[in-house]
Amino acid sequence: MIYYFGEFRLDTSREELFRETEPVDVEPLALSLLKLLIENRSRLVTKDEIFEEVWNDRVVSESALSTCIKSARRAVDDTGSRQTVIKTVHGKGFRWAAPVRADGARAEASHTILDDLDEKDGRWIEASRRPTVAILPFDILGNDPAAATLAQAIPHELIAEISRLRWIAVIARGSTFRFSSAQANLAEIREKLGTRYCLTGCVEMAGQQANISVELSETADGDVIWADFYKAPIERVHEVRETIVAQVIFAIEVQIPLSEAAKARLRSPDNIDVWAAYHLGLQSLYHFDKNENDRAIAMFDKAIALEPGFARAHAARSFAHFKTAFMNYSADRETAVTTARLAAERAIELDPMDPFANFSMGRSLWLTGDLNGAQGWLKRSTSLSPSFAQGLYARAWTEMVSCCSETGRKLSDQARNLSPLDPLLYGMLGTRALCLMMEDRNEEAAVWADRAANAPGAHVLIWLIAAIANDLAGNRETATNWAQRVWQHRRDISQEHFFRSFPFADESVRARFSGALSRQGFS
Repeated sequence: MIYYFGEFRLDTSREELFRETEPVDVEPLALSLLKLLIENRSRLVTKDEIFEEVWNDRVVSESALSTCIKSARRAVDDTGSRQTVIKTVHGKGFRWAAPVRADGARAEASHTILDDLDEKDGRWIEASRRPTVAILPFDILGNDPAAATLAQAIPHELIAEISRLRWIAVIARGSTFRFSSAQANLAEIREKLGTRYCLTGCVEMAGQQANISVELSETADGDVIWADFYKAPIERVHEVRETIVAQVIFAIEVQIPLSEAAKARLRSPDNIDVWAAYHLGLQSLYHFDKNENDRAIAMFDKAIALEPGFARAHAARSFAHFKTAFMNYSADRETAVTTARLAAERAIELDPMDPFANFSMGRSLWLTGDLNGAQGWLKRSTSLSPSFAQGLYARAWTEMVSCCSETGRKLSDQARNLSPLDPLLYGMLGTRALCLMMEDRNEEAAVWADRAANAPGAHVLIWLIAAIANDLAGNRETATNWAQRVWQHRRDISQEHFFRSFPFADESVRARFSGALSRQGFS
């Protein structure tokens, strides 16, 4: 990514700073600091984050940080008194203050939230329509040291993980940890932090068992939109900690978009803003129906028209056109393939660090048969966000059609465990069924294929998988029932359609599946 501000250009891929056309001599630590601040320009960056990212969490003094800040300011012609590029928020950290345009995109507001000592009105001010979430330190019941550690550690990990989700802003630890879950006043948190959502929790040690509850609420009305409860013996507490982090990421990826879409439906169609249009599009995106897919594309197009630099809208638009090609919704498949690829490329240009953009890029390459290229982008998406279940599922699918069945099965299980209510759950289950069929475990495969075909949102290609699995397992009546269900919805489905969507690398696998489809009447 290349960032432009004033006379300067910061090229993050080349690790270089330029003033107009001339390179600027800048120390590596100062350059890392500039990069950290500009990439997180939508929020305050705390001192703890700077120590963690710039010095890799090594113990250094405050004077070292002060020297690094001075070097960074000197490199961009800023000073401690002027602070036109780097603003000091006393006692908290620093934030980027200069207008920025990224890779030629239009100039944008450089900050999402101002510090609470801002001279305007002494409150945190929300300057972005992005959903924002505050993660508070968990409440502690009792005085067990282990509970106190978990109450701080889990929210800290959540803030780090959620910050990887580029479509939502998470308030920095230095701000949220001034509040507590036990005394959380959601109206006050909304006013001071400018956040629409708040996550609270409670930790209690009962003998040798840890009990942990978590709630995600809207700050406007206090409604709880998701909650869960976890318990584990103390020796397995790190396992449950990892589970909580994964499940909260899932809740934020699914429940907040649903909440945003519900709000958007209450607005006049002429008054739909960027985020409302995007989230309404997401609601339609996960329905595998041509009319719903067309609605999704219309909403994403509207979001992009309102905000051309909105990377996630381009990524979602790529996903929708991917569906057009994958599901054979249009006779002009090549146009859908090209559009999916171009939209994904634009999302990557705008935000190369967004897991969803990398996911969409990888999926678009499925359509051209470039499975190696797809795997690279999908691995990058899960490296950026290890709890990104849909990225793991997409990797599982790629391994499966490459006939690496064991790897595909393990990845699909991992995705399902991370996101047990995922809108693409049927795909995770179907991928597992196909992997089992490749291993000649046909009876097991039929059970998983039936689960996939009965899962919410399952479509004709999943029903075809169930027909194949049951045919190979000798369950001919069940196979016929699934085949008839396919015919009822799509009379035009053929083996060509199926194998174009599932380009299996192994001809023997293709031959076995083709035989099952032929027996069920698909030519």
